[in-house]
Amino acid sequence: MSHSETVGVRQAQKQRTRQALLDAALGLLEEQSLSSMGLREVTRAVGVAPTAFYRHFRDLGELGVALVQESLASLHATVRAVLAEQAGAEERIDHTVAVVERYVREHPAHVRFIARERHGGVRAVRQAIAGELDRFATEVAAALKVQPVSVGWSDEDVRMLAELYVDRLVMTASAFLDVSDGEGEDSERWRAVARTARRQLRLISVGRRHWHDAVS
Repeated sequence: MSHSETVGVRQAQKQRTRQALLDAALGLLEEQSLSSMGLREVTRAVGVAPTAFYRHFRDLGELGVALVQESLASLHATVRAVLAEQAGAEERIDHTVAVVERYVREHPAHVRFIARERHGGVRAVRQAIAGELDRFATEVAAALKVQPVSVGWSDEDVRMLAELYVDRLVMTASAFLDVSDGEGEDSERWRAVARTARRQLRLISVGRRHWHDAVS
């Protein structure tokens, strides 16, 4: 095996161990907060020595920040794609709620982590979540700005609208998670969350169409 091949194998093994630590921590965080979790719990779950943890993260706070990025990264791109669609407002609303539903079904542990740690006890993680949601709002604002209904809107007002959308998406994901913990996804409570989310987004959409009239 050449030197470059050896380096490649080592890098791959390092990445696998890093991901294993993230996965183990996420599993442990199903039942506890990050501030109450011990480093040795994580390394024991992976089957590595505690010293191996520090080859990947300075502390549990840095691991939590990596989990924040992992938890929200895929949602950004998906929601941006929906907002960029040329479909009408009603269809975009339906697609957006469907995206959130699918995300909660496929990533419940990530949603639970964000919901719990958004106001949790680890400052670095709280700041990371706030930063990711702020970036998300910036991306949503850019998508909203180019829509015809936004003609004449100030950047400040488009940003405010984007923040409303992002806040509703986060709260809707949390609501889906709450009902999925005790009931199936086909339950009436799950469908009620979807209906409420669509109505809330429609309300925002109606307000958007009449915003200029309200402030003029």
